Amino acid sequence: MSKKYKLFPEIEAYNQGEIKVSDIHTIYYEEAGNPNGKPILFVHGGPGAGTSPTSRRFFDPKFYRIILFHQRGCGKSKPLGELEENTTWDLISDMEKIREVLSVDNWIIFGGSWGSTLSLIYAINYPERVKALILRGIWLSRREEIDWMFEGGTARFFPEIWDKFLEPIDENSKSKVAAYYRIFTEGTEEEILEAAVNWSFYEANIVKLIPSKEIIEESTRPDKALAIAKLECHYFYNNMFGEGDNYILDNIEKIENIPTFIVNGRYDLICPPYTAKQLHDKLNNSEFVVVGDAGHSTAEEGIIHELVKATEKFKKYEEK
Repeated sequence: MSKKYKLFPEIEAYNQGEIKVSDIHTIYYEEAGNPNGKPILFVHGGPGAGTSPTSRRFFDPKFYRIILFHQRGCGKSKPLGELEENTTWDLISDMEKIREVLSVDNWIIFGGSWGSTLSLIYAINYPERVKALILRGIWLSRREEIDWMFEGGTARFFPEIWDKFLEPIDENSKSKVAAYYRIFTEGTEEEILEAAVNWSFYEANIVKLIPSKEIIEESTRPDKALAIAKLECHYFYNNMFGEGDNYILDNIEKIENIPTFIVNGRYDLICPPYTAKQLHDKLNNSEFVVVGDAGHSTAEEGIIHELVKATEKFKKYEEK
């Protein structure tokens, strides 16, 4: 019988800090595990989701120097929900700044969903700094992916949740994302909070194969909802600030030989597995696994198994 991989035991951060990355933004980072271990960077999703103590548990703390950070505008980074000076390229610059501040020569990058987008774009721009990639729920930051999730694709599976998503806006709006963006940038505090909770409620209901009450309650907490909804809408409205609609695949030759592990839930309605397959097909040194009984969330057992299995397997890329 094959081994069932589970999360490592709970662990506390041994180092926490902040970096002033612009006139507006200060980002939070932390380190856990082995201070002399092999560096691995956890890149969270959203945009705006932040990390949690569970994020540290995908990695063997005796082997890895586990580095986590909160992207601009979310979690413990300041100011919360700030949209100005908050673009994809700012976040990539922040990742490189963290590497420099922590004196890391190169590292493994571990990212899921929007975190997979940032991981790939960082690797394209700094391939010499990336020893390997571990990616979950692939998002290639294309217009078709935004439209699938927020302009009616996923609604076919959750029509009653979609109806609630439409409540703060005119359901006949040509772009639902643009309608929400107007509220987040021009609405009253009450209107913004209502819209943020609705946005987050919609996403929290579709993130797992079987919706989780705990995830829904956590995601719709006002402070959490504001960061996730405002930042996601900001990025989606601005087409992820991409250089062209297919930046990652258009530049794939820069990372095609980096060892890469890709896992996707079969029933992932946020990042359907066909996108992961498109990425896998363009790489020369990748492994692609579809988990048959999972959706999008890292809280699902099959996804946890594959990700922890990958972090154990990828120790060999940090042995030197």
